[in-house]
Amino acid sequence: MTDEHLPKAVYEQLAEFRYRLRKFIHFSENAARDVGLTPQQHQLLLAIQGYPGRDYATIAETAEKLQITHHACVGLVSRCVRAGLIVRRANPEDARSVHIALTEKGMDCLRRLSAVHLMQLESLDFKFPNL
Repeated sequence: MTDEHLPKAVYEQLAEFRYRLRKFIHFSENAARDVGLTPQQHQLLLAIQGYPGRDYATIAETAEKLQITHHACVGLVSRCVRAGLIVRRANPEDARSVHIALTEKGMDCLRRLSAVHLMQLESLDFKFPNL
């Protein structure tokens, strides 16, 4: 379908979606800063804890989730380890990689941020099906 066949309503819906998405991202970035994290640190904590089926992830997995390079993810992980937010653990199945998991401090930050994010999403009339 080419754009000459798209009705005006489609552009309006796309624009509204982009606006709401950007508004949420702006909120999220400020909420992270309010608890002393960078937005990237918050995203890393969420990517680790939100990894399907387990409470840890590898650097390669989180780099994919964050859509950043492996090298950039290693730097972000190192900064979060120094801040006491996450720990590195040996991967028992592959000595070339490590598992990263949240510390209690990291989990506490993520809990507080997730609570305010859920309230913000509700205010935008977004409903999670499982909550």
